[in-house]
Amino acid sequence: MFWALKVNKTVMDRRKIKEKTMIEFNKPPFIGTELEYIRQAAEENNKLCGDGPFTKKCSAWMQDNFNVKHAMLTTSCTHALEMAAYLSEIQPGDEVIMPSYTFVSTADAFVLRGAKIVYVDIRPDTMNIDETKIEDAITEKTKAIVPVHYAGVACEMNTIMDIAKRHNLKVVEDAAQGVSAYYKGKALGTIGDFGCYSFHETKNYTMGEGGALLFQDENYLEKAEILREKGTNRSKFFRGQIDKYTWIDYGSSYLPSDMNAAYLLAELEEHEKIDRKRMAIYNYYHEQLRPLAEAGKIEQPVVPEGCVHNAHMYFIKARNLEVRTKLINYMKERGVMCVFHYVPLHTSPAGQKFGVFHGEDKYTTKESERLMRLPMFYSLSEQDMAYVVECLMDFKEW
Repeated sequence: MFWALKVNKTVMDRRKIKEKTMIEFNKPPFIGTELEYIRQAAEENNKLCGDGPFTKKCSAWMQDNFNVKHAMLTTSCTHALEMAAYLSEIQPGDEVIMPSYTFVSTADAFVLRGAKIVYVDIRPDTMNIDETKIEDAITEKTKAIVPVHYAGVACEMNTIMDIAKRHNLKVVEDAAQGVSAYYKGKALGTIGDFGCYSFHETKNYTMGEGGALLFQDENYLEKAEILREKGTNRSKFFRGQIDKYTWIDYGSSYLPSDMNAAYLLAELEEHEKIDRKRMAIYNYYHEQLRPLAEAGKIEQPVVPEGCVHNAHMYFIKARNLEVRTKLINYMKERGVMCVFHYVPLHTSPAGQKFGVFHGEDKYTTKESERLMRLPMFYSLSEQDMAYVVECLMDFKEW
């Protein structure tokens, strides 16, 4: 790795300026063509509301690149999950199985439908749902499984899909972190009944706030369009299939502004450039921190065979919560913002109100308390990367 050859020089450069700036945990990507596309949306297209030319191009890009029949841009991944829960016909009293180690939106979308959340333990290697714990949590009330692809590394989808098929359950992939990641050749978000993406500013490609709902089954299309368009058949009207549109069913407004889509399209078109940079950062961290792992001071991320990750994040695991807390504070004192991630949902007030943990919490809480994420973003400089590694290598309280 060419960056490794520059470590000494870049660290020295970083030391000269570290008093001035904090190395942030995240900065939203900016390629350079985003502003021109936004200008086009405003000045040339005169279309700032939803489903304009840029929205259509983003949807087409996802359909082409991820081999999925339908990709609907939404205002957030949360809203994509809400759409998936509605289209899965989740009803009050139904049970939905998911990991506790996830963002609140994963559960929120199903709680809004009146479902009871059933949490199961995670795998310590990937931090994903433990596929071997799912079947035992299924009851006659179970209606769906929600695998969450943590850090852009796929859950064991073949096993999960087999379980779902045998028990006639829906599978909703929370692929918020999984855009441009793959499982056995298939894009994450395209394997289950529904897939949900995030284009939040913390993600690999962004539109500030935004997401997408993906599905293959043509039977969901009309209902999804009506739901997304305030409960109307407006989409059919714009395609010239009907002469006027009207209120058909329950709906909401899940359409993002075409200005947001314009920003996103610029990044999707340059996705290979973004992917290369993030993967280079990931690989640099992984190689440079290997001595700490070999010494038993940290654990590094694991990518199982058959999975292609997207370098969404790089994390390390300290020995325990006490060490991680000291490490986060130490890194902040050195001018580096490192952060932990989810507090398991089943330990929260709402998580206990709306759900229950099935089986033993062997890894969920323990592993979540060890994990720390390193700075990872498109504009992260070589000297800052080297400085992050230097600080970690200097830490004495492992």
